[in-house]
Amino acid sequence: MTKIINNFSEILDKYDFFILDQWGVMHDGHKGYKHAINAVNQLITQNKQLIIISNSSKRKNSSTNRLKDLGFNKNDFTEIMTSGEMIWQELYNFSGKYDGNFKNCFHIYDKSKEDGKDFRIGLEKFEFVNNIKESDFILACTPFKNTKPIDYIPILNHALEMKLIMFCANPDFVTIENSSNNNVFCMGTIADLYEHIGGRVVILGKPSKQIYLEAFNNINALDLSKIIAVGDSIDHDILGATNFGIDSVLISNGIHKDLFRNSLKVGLNNIEIWKKWNVKPTYICENFSF
Repeated sequence: MTKIINNFSEILDKYDFFILDQWGVMHDGHKGYKHAINAVNQLITQNKQLIIISNSSKRKNSSTNRLKDLGFNKNDFTEIMTSGEMIWQELYNFSGKYDGNFKNCFHIYDKSKEDGKDFRIGLEKFEFVNNIKESDFILACTPFKNTKPIDYIPILNHALEMKLIMFCANPDFVTIENSSNNNVFCMGTIADLYEHIGGRVVILGKPSKQIYLEAFNNINALDLSKIIAVGDSIDHDILGATNFGIDSVLISNGIHKDLFRNSLKVGLNNIEIWKKWNVKPTYICENFSF
């Protein structure tokens, strides 16, 4: 049974490791939430170990270095792992487990983002092409600027015809836009479209168990009952925690905020009756706060 909690002090003594999502939990993409900065400080004071597992398409170092600008101390975190890092490593260590030729890459990314092209550093063995018809595979990081999901249908149809594999660096379906506080689509939406028409997609971020295993790779003698994941996405954070075999907290004031518009109890009921999800969080809390 999912339990509604008012703040994280209610579950503080039950867990030693806290896995944190970024967007919607720690920050809004522009600055860290004051309540989240305080929560991190409280957990560190109580000698808890904090791990960030994010579906960001950014590399690990980029996400780590950005924490200071968001108001956090990177040294407070035992490990920081991103979906982007997982996909970059997969391509860098490219092996024979994928059939076919993999030379030309069609890279989907927003050229206006500060580190969009930086993802290619270290992947010089691939040629990056601008025409999907000339490519051998797709690297999907961030949506092209000023596009909608429907704009990708021609690209996906060509990709399906050519039997291209899509490596999705950000499996999230939506995120919260800074300026409007509205949900905007991420590459996970396009990857999901591709899968639904029969395409093959490689996802190593949440909800895949692999990113959790990588994040805990250097930590010995794990007790899964002492680990809890905090996130605002049922499809990724809660399902990912379930796949890893740990408890979870759903932050209601995130991408699913419309479900909780009336109250947390009503929102929980909405989750339970909606057949879209067959997983439930262990707890629901409005914010990552104490």
